[in-house]
Amino acid sequence: MKKLLLIPALLLGNVAIATDYNFEITPLIGYNVAEGNIDLDNYATFGAEIQYNGLNSIIKPELSVLYSKANYSTNTLPSNADTDVWRVALNGVYEYKKIGSVIPLAKAGIGYETMDGGSYTGQTGNADSVFLDTGVGAKIPFNDMIALKLEALYMLKYNDNRYDNNLAVLAGLNIAFGEKAQKAAPVKEEPAPVVAAVVVDGDDDKDGVLNSVDKCPATAAGKTVNDEGCFIDGDDDNDGVLNSVDACLTTAVGKTVDAKGCEIDGDDDKDGVLNSKDICPNTPIGDAVNSDGCPAKITLHVKFENNSDVVNTSSYDIIEKYADFLNNYSSYSAKIIGYTDSKGSANYNQKLSEKRANAIKSMLLEKGVPADRLSSVGMGESNPVADNSTKEGRAQNRRIEAELTKK
Repeated sequence: MKKLLLIPALLLGNVAIATDYNFEITPLIGYNVAEGNIDLDNYATFGAEIQYNGLNSIIKPELSVLYSKANYSTNTLPSNADTDVWRVALNGVYEYKKIGSVIPLAKAGIGYETMDGGSYTGQTGNADSVFLDTGVGAKIPFNDMIALKLEALYMLKYNDNRYDNNLAVLAGLNIAFGEKAQKAAPVKEEPAPVVAAVVVDGDDDKDGVLNSVDKCPATAAGKTVNDEGCFIDGDDDNDGVLNSVDACLTTAVGKTVDAKGCEIDGDDDKDGVLNSKDICPNTPIGDAVNSDGCPAKITLHVKFENNSDVVNTSSYDIIEKYADFLNNYSSYSAKIIGYTDSKGSANYNQKLSEKRANAIKSMLLEKGVPADRLSSVGMGESNPVADNSTKEGRAQNRRIEAELTKK
């Protein structure tokens, strides 16, 4: 375990090595990709960077100087026409934490570019000007003083009423030098003075009564106590039964309770099944129910597309809730029964009712209800619950019923 704990310490030590020296200098060589509209071929570039690490800042200042000899590519100038390109820039460099053996870095700054091409400079419109630069790179240390440095540098220059772009890819040998920062000597700690223990009266059970006068020193937190720290009986759930005899201390407000403070069972939906046993507590008054308080048969008010067994999306929530019920109460099986109105032939209505019942069964299966607990049947236009001679009556007769059977 101790060896594993040394790993992050060693990694952090490697990062510190890169910044222990006050200066870094990097001779560079690279290649510059020039934007075409300044009429210069791509060209090699040379230079150096010097970075100062002595500031107490995460951003390190860097001075960069680059030189290039670039040839003009325009047909209006002689084939040997060229220019000297000098760039001087001041950048801020941020070095990230070391990743393996690589130290990533990012930089940005401002510089000045001069183009000395004799009489050709005037003909091409290339002028001396300020430029902005930004770049990324990495250092790959060989030891605590020498590293390979790689950079990609983008430069944007405003040149003769236009913006010119240059991308330089650079590589160099990074050399650290200068006196290392001195580490502060450890401060010798003086032994703490020995102070004689002083007994201070407290309140161990946090009831507001000091230990020296508390006759009930272990009172439960939050209880009301008298001047001697002893519990004063109350009625926390406001059910009319004192806490000391209340066997149900968290009874909901408004519930009828017995002498022990526990709720007296009732039958809120008046279906003859007590609330404590009723798993369908909102059954409509008058519906026949089983021993669990659930209707033996219910109508699922499912809507279908016209003359089709495709369920309308507005009915998905109804099927979802019924599937949840069957999944929660696995002792029940359900028979899905389909009915139609009397319009059309009896044979057609029979087949349509079977398809619709089977469609509901399939959706319940998709919601996780086991197949051995589901069945479906079509009853066609039989057993109407309303008058088929009216539009409203036909709408009631087009229905899906579900019969519950307990295993």
